[in-house]
Amino acid sequence: MKFEQKILSFETLPAWRETLRQKGQVLVATNGCFDILHLGHVTYLQQAREQGDALLVGLTSDVHVSALKGPGRPVNSERDRAAVLAALESVSGVYVFPELDARSFLELARPDVYVKGGDYTIDTINQDERRLLDGMGVRIVILGNVPGKSTTGILDKIIFAL
Repeated sequence: MKFEQKILSFETLPAWRETLRQKGQVLVATNGCFDILHLGHVTYLQQAREQGDALLVGLTSDVHVSALKGPGRPVNSERDRAAVLAALESVSGVYVFPELDARSFLELARPDVYVKGGDYTIDTINQDERRLLDGMGVRIVILGNVPGKSTTGILDKIIFAL
């Protein structure tokens, strides 16, 4: 499958999800900015994929990455970030969501498992999202992280080198 086919829209995501359900496959979902892909990201995505049969990444839109991360972010456009994620073997699908939080994405995707990285705890993830997931019976998994690997760290190195 060409990676472009793994980038889903509001219109195509429900049918894609239903196909997985009909096959009895467990859908794992996660979300984030994934601005400059690095070892921490790919390790996390591989570990997330191992929680089920398919991994769907909800990608924060450009306007909301900027709101969350500040001026100058994202470095890469949502289109580019989606394409790079879709090209990864561990990623089954990518959906760019236009809201600040992931609730609408999660309602649309209806995952079986929701994964967040080790910089979160069950108490620090978005609690509105947590209540939604709990109400849908979704298992929440917090994974570890790769120490010292972050987009901010990479950008700091680049700025220091200039």
